[in-house]
Amino acid sequence: MADPAAAEASANPFRPGAGHMPPYLAGRRHESDEFKKLLRQDVVLHNLVLTGLRGVGKTVLLDTFKPLALGAGWLWVGADLSEAMTLTEQRVAVRLITDLAAVTSSLTIARVPGFGFRHVDEKLDFDTMLGFFNKTNGLISDKLKALLEFVWLCLQEHGVRGVIFAYDEAQNMSDHVRKEEYPLSLLLEVFQSIQKKNVPFMLVLTGLPTLYPKLVETRTFAERMFRVLFLDRLGAKDSADAVLKPVQRAKSPVRFSKETVRAIVAASAGYPYFLQFFGREVCDAHLQKIHRGRRPKVRLGEIARKLDSDFYAGRWAKATDRQRELLTVIARLKNADREFTVQEIVAASRRGPKRPFSPSHVSQMLQALAEAGLVYKNRHGRYSFAVPLFGQFILRQDGNA
Repeated sequence: MADPAAAEASANPFRPGAGHMPPYLAGRRHESDEFKKLLRQDVVLHNLVLTGLRGVGKTVLLDTFKPLALGAGWLWVGADLSEAMTLTEQRVAVRLITDLAAVTSSLTIARVPGFGFRHVDEKLDFDTMLGFFNKTNGLISDKLKALLEFVWLCLQEHGVRGVIFAYDEAQNMSDHVRKEEYPLSLLLEVFQSIQKKNVPFMLVLTGLPTLYPKLVETRTFAERMFRVLFLDRLGAKDSADAVLKPVQRAKSPVRFSKETVRAIVAASAGYPYFLQFFGREVCDAHLQKIHRGRRPKVRLGEIARKLDSDFYAGRWAKATDRQRELLTVIARLKNADREFTVQEIVAASRRGPKRPFSPSHVSQMLQALAEAGLVYKNRHGRYSFAVPLFGQFILRQDGNA
């Protein structure tokens, strides 16, 4: 006998999760086309930064880039970057070697001029590359450059076009001046150097909007080294497709009316994660009422409260009471969903019922909120929420206070 719960789950195709591939990837054709242009580079002049707020689909889009790269003859390596993983230059070097070994360990090394004799049956695995790295003289950057040049000479024998080094959550990587560790500088310097020597190893970094300013601040040449794609919310048509096509393709018994689709698109504001979240909740509600012979009715208010609990509550908990007062002031600004300045926040706080904020206090608190991942500062000195529709969530909390 079929399991009703399993059947119901299979009838709901939406997948709101961190990095989960949606049943239908709406939009993003422009970004894919730009990546294909980078794959056609004979000499790597531009690497890629894929950036945007939480929930815009950076990780998902990165996953779709991999088959494009493989189909064009490139190898693909990478991982999610954590602060611990990138704390020192040595750890970054081991990370790169580990990732590279995952796709080269089955390849046999040929004799490479200038790099000494190699046994014909020796593999380009982790131990071989780490041994080469350790035996090379110089700084860690010198060792990495020499190793990557050697690896490329070996890969050429196997008809490889190049290697994509793809790293998600790259905003977690930073230099640590007090500890005299410069992992981010190392990464940029090494890849710029080997690319100047026509080694086709390309960086693809994804992360929050703080990523690109951090790269440029670390090494000014990074501004010329990267092509930046900022992922924004989807347009109305793509948003509607993201809601309708998964249900149609899954042959679900659910049929969304035009009014329901418009309501979901409006509530999600075109953000891919929210489209999946509202789509799944509405689809679940429809399925339950269909089974009971009742007419489906969308209650987006109840779904929004669940979204508050699932998506926002953990982030809101990071803020102190005084920081929440500041965030509430920001949420009431007309331009809260776009950009705001210290001066605008100070002026608005003076009109509010709570104790006003001074410019220095606002600047200090914004820095702390940026470190908590709630806001970010762009290159023009303005701030934005780092979480989609965060202002609307804050106003809901303020209304319930």
